Amino acid sequence: MTAERSRKKLELIDKSVSYTLMILLALFFLFPLIYMISTSLNPDELDILKRMGSIRTFIPSPASLKNYSDVFERMPFGRFVFNSVLIVSSTVLAGLLVNSMMAFGLARFTFRGRGLLVSIIVALMIIPFETIAVPLLLMTNKFGWLDSYHVQIIPFIANPFYIFLFYQFFLSFPKALEEAALIDGASWFKIYWKIALPLSKPVLSSVAILHFLTQWGFFLWPLMVTRGFEYRPLPVAMQVFFGQYPRDWGDIMAFATMMTAPVLILFVILQGQYVKSVSQTGIK
Repeated sequence: MTAERSRKKLELIDKSVSYTLMILLALFFLFPLIYMISTSLNPDELDILKRMGSIRTFIPSPASLKNYSDVFERMPFGRFVFNSVLIVSSTVLAGLLVNSMMAFGLARFTFRGRGLLVSIIVALMIIPFETIAVPLLLMTNKFGWLDSYHVQIIPFIANPFYIFLFYQFFLSFPKALEEAALIDGASWFKIYWKIALPLSKPVLSSVAILHFLTQWGFFLWPLMVTRGFEYRPLPVAMQVFFGQYPRDWGDIMAFATMMTAPVLILFVILQGQYVKSVSQTGIK
């Protein structure tokens, strides 16, 4: 009995320490988000400046949506939201189709040079975008694509990292289903569309979240290829808004909160599929 009690006591201590550390870690990562939202709801700019750098930052104050309305008055925020939603959704949806088709072909078809092609895709994953930004800019300029939506969509549809994630998933895909479909006379495209894709929800969710996060916060390329408000997405608009005077921190935090909200909503909706896919696609 004494040994059993000691074991249970150690297990309780271990769980308590683990939960305490996880709570502290969660608070550490939630700190910027809480600070951003609390500041965005404070309509008094002087009070915000006084609270900066002190624990009073998190003391509740009369909340107001004035900062949010100020954002819409100072800039065409709705236009920037439309631009970002159109660019990101088009890129993500087209990317899911193109990358998954490429990966399915690599995983299921045997042809000369297949191994070399996979190696090239893996090698391309380590090349940062900054190294090809200027050549890509010169190329798109020759095409006459600058200051448009498609110059922010087409170059980022295919991605070697997402192809590799789909490829890893399709390698473990049961071939018995495909063989049965082939016997029934189904084409390879029908197998991909009717069997492979519906059973690929975990990896589809993972790629959708990762692609969305990357494109939603993409700043360098839109800054290089856009000239005015008509086609600029939210990250570039955020920089322009930050440079305006007077620099009201409440308005800036309201802008940042509205820009962050879609990312949080998407992750909450797809987090189950995302966590499930971590063990299946090699993300870890």
